[in-house]
Amino acid sequence: MGNGKTYGYARVSTKEQHEDRQILALLENGVPEKNILIDRQSGKDFNRPKYQRLLKKLKPGDTLFVKSIDRLGRNYEEIMDQWRVITKEMQISVVVLDMPLLDTRQKERDLTGMFIADLVLQILSYVAQTEREFMKQRQAEGIAIARAKGVRFGRPRMERPEAFPTLCEAWHKKEISGRSAAKQLGITPRTFRTWAQEEICS
Repeated sequence: MGNGKTYGYARVSTKEQHEDRQILALLENGVPEKNILIDRQSGKDFNRPKYQRLLKKLKPGDTLFVKSIDRLGRNYEEIMDQWRVITKEMQISVVVLDMPLLDTRQKERDLTGMFIADLVLQILSYVAQTEREFMKQRQAEGIAIARAKGVRFGRPRMERPEAFPTLCEAWHKKEISGRSAAKQLGITPRTFRTWAQEEICS
């Protein structure tokens, strides 16, 4: 590992996720807790504060640990770009704990080792990207089939109160204001107008 420092990076994409599993894995592999940086936001781009801070901290000869390769990006292009920048341009060793073949420590002079790591990364990134696209396609197909069967998505429609038809008719005849009708029904004026404009009372 040389004389460089050891760092770890963890990322959770949403508030529902927890980084505990990632942190535990990093600690178990000898990464000092003070050197673990965590981003708690979307991986949509790399304008993440902790990730940017990490890139500034890393020096040639350091080693970066991540639990899985998708912590570096959300798609094939991003992962490949970050891998190239960190390993080639910055001369940082990278260790991906979930994939032992993605370990570039002390392989700077081992062209075969670097080649294998790069090749495995490309294959994994491509497979991950392809699987994501398949999942989106399957999801879209499932929604289309469900809609064809009459399944409705989104919030369920509110049941109209029994008094709605009468008040709606009065509103159309301008015998009552929309605000007054909505108040009697216990709904917002906007909801009443939406229902009335759908001509449900006709």
